[in-house]
Amino acid sequence: MKKNRIRLKGRLRTFLTTFLYLDIILILVTFLVFLFGGIQAGIILTIFTILYTVIVFLMYFMTRPIVINELISFATQYGQIQKTLLREMDLPSCLLDDTGKVIWSNIAFEKTVHEKKNFHKQITAVFPSVTADKFPAMDDEEVQYDLEYENNYYSLRMRKISLEEMASNSDIIEAGSYDGYLIIVYLFDQTALRLAVQEVDDQSMAAGLIYLDNYEEALESVEEVRRSLLIALIDRKINKYVASCNGIVRKTEKDKYFVVMPKRYCKVMQEARFDILEEVKTVNIGNEMAVTLSIGMGIDGLSYSQNYEFARNAIDLALGRGGDQAVVKTPDNTIYYGGKSQQIEKNTRVKARVKAHALKEIITANDTVLVMGHRLGDVDSFGASVGINRISKYLDRKCHIVLNDVTKSMQPLVDLFKNNPEYEDDMIIGSQTAIDMASGNVVLVVVDVNKPSITECPELLRFCKNIVVLDHHRQGTETIENATLSYVEPYASSTCEMVSEILQYIGENVKVNTEEADSMYSGIMVDTNNFMQKTGVRTFEAAAFLRRNGADVTRVRKLFREDANEYKTKADAVSQAEIYKGAYAISICNSEDIVSPTIIGAQAANELLNIKGIRASFVCTEYQNMVYVSARSIDEVNVQLVMERLGGGGHMTMAGCQMEGMTVTEAIGIIKKTIDTMIEEGELK
Repeated sequence: MKKNRIRLKGRLRTFLTTFLYLDIILILVTFLVFLFGGIQAGIILTIFTILYTVIVFLMYFMTRPIVINELISFATQYGQIQKTLLREMDLPSCLLDDTGKVIWSNIAFEKTVHEKKNFHKQITAVFPSVTADKFPAMDDEEVQYDLEYENNYYSLRMRKISLEEMASNSDIIEAGSYDGYLIIVYLFDQTALRLAVQEVDDQSMAAGLIYLDNYEEALESVEEVRRSLLIALIDRKINKYVASCNGIVRKTEKDKYFVVMPKRYCKVMQEARFDILEEVKTVNIGNEMAVTLSIGMGIDGLSYSQNYEFARNAIDLALGRGGDQAVVKTPDNTIYYGGKSQQIEKNTRVKARVKAHALKEIITANDTVLVMGHRLGDVDSFGASVGINRISKYLDRKCHIVLNDVTKSMQPLVDLFKNNPEYEDDMIIGSQTAIDMASGNVVLVVVDVNKPSITECPELLRFCKNIVVLDHHRQGTETIENATLSYVEPYASSTCEMVSEILQYIGENVKVNTEEADSMYSGIMVDTNNFMQKTGVRTFEAAAFLRRNGADVTRVRKLFREDANEYKTKADAVSQAEIYKGAYAISICNSEDIVSPTIIGAQAANELLNIKGIRASFVCTEYQNMVYVSARSIDEVNVQLVMERLGGGGHMTMAGCQMEGMTVTEAIGIIKKTIDTMIEEGELK
């Protein structure tokens, strides 16, 4: 009965019924033979027709069940073959229900995840990263994710299969609003491809530049007959180091080297934190001064020439930050290593003279000079601005200092020039006025800052075609681009020191007024903490030049006396300092009822260094919805590296940063975490 209900269709049915149609045609032919061919012929054909008809009907009704049975048997075997093929398929696959639970898997998948047959776990339990929000959202939609599992890399693909049609055709499921679905998952092993791509990437060439920071100074500190030996030992150290990295090094100048090596070895050098920086310092044949290196590496560029360009930018950053460090530059990132030693002061003032002549030509070629420092300007930035104003006046050019907010520390200096008949009323202007002037022949001089984002008016940089940068802070990743003249000297104590040197080369008999001399002397005094930090021979030479032009120490000291409330606030910050890990003083400076709390915080950080055992100090001040961090050290810790990790910068012994969207307590927590991380990485001790 069941077999009778099965009906054939398609070509198979046509094939089986063809003989029936031929029998009908044969009957018609027999009838025609009776009419036109005679009775005898008709009788013979009739007998054949009857015999043929009996055979056709017997074959049809007897063969049809056999054919159907054979078809059913074939279908069953075919389905079993399909199931076996799916189970034994080399491509790991599994089927999930709408909750993400595994309801079927093949052998390859089970071997991959080390599970037994018919395991039923959530896919998240197998691959934690494959959560429900990553399932395909639409029918027949395929999603793809990269997956790492047990040191192998897979491309995981998922497709959603709706069961609505199946439910509507089912005899046991009520279709209704049924919207269930299944998810088929495939795992494509990409490990070999990844390894091949990684191998090609590792073999790509990295370009590098190695410069000797103090070549001339080191040679001068050793006997002349031994200088060639010192050079040979340094060359040997560098060649041996690069050769160990399967690289090639060529000496391009007496103190410059060009390096090419596979990228994988550059990563090895990074992991070792460029230990050549310390190794080369061990070269000692009686030289009083240890040799230091600067290294710039460029990797991941689109071409070898781009890698070389990255290396050039990296070496410029390394030199601009004081040398004795390595910088690795990629298209997306810049990483710094080393930079733990003090910058070496250059005794020669040739560079200052060259920069002074270049500045003179730039100012002379323009009609107006605009000068600006950093946001919330300090004494050094204002003193340097005043010095540029004097240079402009000597060259008969109009000069304006861009200054929006006057801090309390700067107010005594600003008052020296306000309502002073020797100075114009528009000597100090605001940002908007400066922007209105920034057209035509205007040169913008940026002092005491080289990060565009923290200048007094960042928009002004876009409106001025001619830009001059004078700064003594170490350069970071963010720099002022397309500057006509850039004079950044990290070894200088202050920008006022640099401007004082430039003044001496601008022209003969440049007259500096007492107010201007006091301002620049104040900048040097404040940035050196009364000549106790970061001072060199040229610092005292600049101070002597200013003293000869009327700067008075007593008058300057009176300008910066503190009121009782500020002194108490500073003392409170010192008294409540927390000594973290026995070497790092961390404190909070109260900003209530204080006009310039950031200045008091910086002074408190300096005071904390007078405590025995303190290697670095960090003072946090909450001011204008931001947390300002002042970091100070003597010589053991490079606080600039700490501040750079928090988005700031500065010098090795004097740095800072600004942190938004957090409280002082949260900022202190971040500082502690940063110190812990740097200790683990070997950056701090």
